Amino acid sequence: MFYPISAFIGLRYARASKGNPFIAFINAFSVAGIALGLTALITVSSVMNGFEGELKKRILGINPHMLVHTTAADKVEQLNLLPHVVASSAMIETQGLLQSPRTLHGVMIQGIDPQTMPDNAIIASHMMLGELGELKSGEYGLVLGRPLASLLGLGLGDKVRLLSAEASVYTPLGQVPSQRQFVITGVFDVGSELDDKVVLIHLDDAARLLRGKTEELAATRLFLDDAFSWQSVKGQVDELGLTSSNWRERQGPLFDAVNMEKNMMALMLVLIIAVAAFNIVSAMVMVVSEKRGDIAILRTQGLSGASLIRVFMINGLYNGLKGTLLGLLGGLLLSNQLNPLLGLLGIHLIATPDGEGLPVEIQSHQVALMLFLSLLLSLLATLYPAMRAARVQPAQALRDE
Repeated sequence: MFYPISAFIGLRYARASKGNPFIAFINAFSVAGIALGLTALITVSSVMNGFEGELKKRILGINPHMLVHTTAADKVEQLNLLPHVVASSAMIETQGLLQSPRTLHGVMIQGIDPQTMPDNAIIASHMMLGELGELKSGEYGLVLGRPLASLLGLGLGDKVRLLSAEASVYTPLGQVPSQRQFVITGVFDVGSELDDKVVLIHLDDAARLLRGKTEELAATRLFLDDAFSWQSVKGQVDELGLTSSNWRERQGPLFDAVNMEKNMMALMLVLIIAVAAFNIVSAMVMVVSEKRGDIAILRTQGLSGASLIRVFMINGLYNGLKGTLLGLLGGLLLSNQLNPLLGLLGIHLIATPDGEGLPVEIQSHQVALMLFLSLLLSLLATLYPAMRAARVQPAQALRDE
């Protein structure tokens, strides 16, 4: 098989360096450092992706991705045609108090239309008792989370009073909030921090609680295929002349903090790879010093300075490539087997509500970026020794030999 002369000589030098025990040790150390750093980077990033995905699914599954302040049929039809919008449903949202014989608890009231609520909505798919479809107009049914039901000591069929200060009336006794008695018809368990903060009632019942008309109080809730696509959807909603609100206004700081933590951990691990990659510099400087006579002969045989630079870049990149491939295999293997491995070590982490251990999500584009960075750092580490080799003076080197 034909090899370019630079690649042929560079690979020969990379393999021949094993003859020098000290150079071989430094090479092995750099390969191991790159492999371990990349393994850790892939594993940690995959776990952080999993945590972010769980937050997005559970918290943003309960919070509306976007609320557009209109229910006009023609506008809703246009909204359903927007990219990233997978479904829409009328909704009324307000704050209130839930009163049981045991205590009072502040809640976010969501008035929904069970008929247009998507079947794959996270609450619908995490009902422990009852169904969302059991919410019927005029029957004043209420669905709440398991933690809230436990806190208030409520179960199916129990009656509870829901109060809203938004529709207060003034009486000789002072301001009296609007209130209705509701019956518990369902309990959900999403495993989110919002499970004890959100209750669902029928859209029409919410309007009656607020002493208004459904068509005047309701907004259109948009379900997006990816909650992080809200910016592009908001731009198109604005073009339609409609006002809207989105999840960023409530949960933005939380996801910003998660994203910053993920980026900082990735930066620290990339620096570990960088330290390991620059061990290549030490090994290659020693190789250049050892091969000064060979370099002089190659130059007298007509090898150009650019070709000589490529020789030593290939020599150094050889170790970087080995470390990157080992790190890739190690990272993918460890990420996929992380929970079973922790179980074997007797470390039982339950980081998801389903009790399935650490959430892991490997993103191919992210892994490709890590591989590129690892190889780039390895390539940058070869530049100084390669240029030093190109500056070797043949006559002086041969005289020293």
